[in-house]
Amino acid sequence: MNKAPKDRLIDKLETLPTSPGVYRMRDAQGAVIYVGKASSLRSRVRSYFQAATADRKTNRLVAEVHDIDVIETNTEAEALLLEDELIKQHRPRFNIRLRDDKRYPYLKLTDEPFPRILIVRRRGDDGRYFGPYANVKAMRATLKLAQKLFPIRTCTLDLPLAQPRRPCLNYHIGRCLGPCAGRATKAEYHKAVRGAAMLFEGRIVGLVKRLRKEMEDAAAAQRFEQAASVRDRITALTHALERQSVSLSDNKDRDAIGVAVVGDRASANVFRVREGRVAGRETFFLRAPGRPSPEEAIVAFLRQYYARTGSVPRELLLSHAPTEEAQLAEELTALRGKRVHLRVPQRGEKRRLVQMAVDNARHALAREKLTESMRERAAAALTELASQLALTSFPQRIEAFDISNTQGGEATGSMVVFENGRPRRDSYRRFKVHISGKPDDYAMMFEVLHRRFRRGLAEIADPTVSRGKFSELPDLLLIDGGRGQLNVALDVLSELGIEGIEAIGLAKRHEEIHRPGADTPCVLPADSRALLLLRQIRDEAHRFAVTYHRRLRAERSIASILDEVPGVGPKRRASLVKRFGSVAKLAEASADEIVAATHIPRPLAERILKRVRANG
Repeated sequence: MNKAPKDRLIDKLETLPTSPGVYRMRDAQGAVIYVGKASSLRSRVRSYFQAATADRKTNRLVAEVHDIDVIETNTEAEALLLEDELIKQHRPRFNIRLRDDKRYPYLKLTDEPFPRILIVRRRGDDGRYFGPYANVKAMRATLKLAQKLFPIRTCTLDLPLAQPRRPCLNYHIGRCLGPCAGRATKAEYHKAVRGAAMLFEGRIVGLVKRLRKEMEDAAAAQRFEQAASVRDRITALTHALERQSVSLSDNKDRDAIGVAVVGDRASANVFRVREGRVAGRETFFLRAPGRPSPEEAIVAFLRQYYARTGSVPRELLLSHAPTEEAQLAEELTALRGKRVHLRVPQRGEKRRLVQMAVDNARHALAREKLTESMRERAAAALTELASQLALTSFPQRIEAFDISNTQGGEATGSMVVFENGRPRRDSYRRFKVHISGKPDDYAMMFEVLHRRFRRGLAEIADPTVSRGKFSELPDLLLIDGGRGQLNVALDVLSELGIEGIEAIGLAKRHEEIHRPGADTPCVLPADSRALLLLRQIRDEAHRFAVTYHRRLRAERSIASILDEVPGVGPKRRASLVKRFGSVAKLAEASADEIVAATHIPRPLAERILKRVRANG
């Protein structure tokens, strides 16, 4: 007689191994719904089925389980790493898991004879990894500082070469030590690599001490140029150290972690403390099904985070005492190779640091909720826009264009981009219009649009350009203007043979929407979400164009006045324009400020001020 699935499952539990490993629970369709790890697979998995618990989430999980498979590992540390990998792979709905994992990058020092620094998305075992970084902007700032202070190569050459070659431009501008040309020994190069690694780890205090000794040794050996170079690196690192304003009274390494949970959403904030100073802060979001407690959420976060990061510090300061605390400490100890201490501070500076982490996690959840609400409103507006204008596709990417000029002078064009109803400012572009003479808004718009799409087509056709500035084409083209401006856009698309891009014009006077082939414009209700979004995009394009136009006018004004001052040539004029930007700002400056900013002689600075102020 065939047994029921649940009976077969109970029988299977008796055959499970007692070794450490990972188990996967599957539903009736075979989908993985939960991944867990255990020091003893048989004991852990059987515990789910021995008796009903007060935990509704566990009871729901057990009710849906139809099959279980296990993977044995040699150690608990291996099980922890495998559990994290399987959670990322299957994304089981009953697991509390780190969200949006692919967007968290790492910095990698390769394990080549002359290592390189790379930004990678996955952590392997073929080099040294630092991260993951939730704050990509901060990561790039750290990388930029490292490349400036410790010139490690970025090329893909297989070093060492059989025959040295001419060094590239990076060597000549101080961004590489030139190992390909034999300009740096392996020992010298690896000294720079060690410096970069210490910077990535946040060990700036120790790095400054090391460099200070190196500077003193170089000075004692009368290698004054080398000593000056090291001194400049120390100055840059000291400035970075000053920005690490939060510090503890000792100089130990630890992480302070705060968790906040709201419903099925959770956030964890990590303060990385190195040598007693906060060397970095990262915020991560988790999917938290079943409304878990903070104590449960912090367990899931610690397991997944430290399975992915490059290092586990000796001490973790936690906002909540984790469930399974003793087992978790053993797992992290096995991962680190040395004892890891989990502490929940109750008072003093450590408690204040943990509370800061909790506050950051709460604020992150609040910001995310607001962002999610904004996304929902934007999606509703885009859906309404597609429906009201009978668009053939959802307008995920909208590009808007505007022209700004004063009687034809200093004419500028703007391109702003909205994706999914939100501005994408890194894709904004400005155009300095080349047409001169009598103002012709149509001709100016034609030039700007033609340049934009011609460049886009060229980048798409060039296999060496993976993602150029203009290679992404819009779903919808929004032109600031009426029927005439819209026809200009249609002429550009037709001339360049571009199909599949829809275009509309938004006239300011009555907020009329002009569409190709329509005899009458479309007028949406004043409170229409679609119209409000179009107005926001159109106004942003106008603001962006006017800002650039005013800057060019101000630069032209200041340049024309400076041309009348003897001793101010093209280089000094360009330096003054770049630093002050307008006649008004230059007139407000003192002679000392001009000298400090541009290094011109003081008598000339005083003559410039006299001329500028006389003009005002």
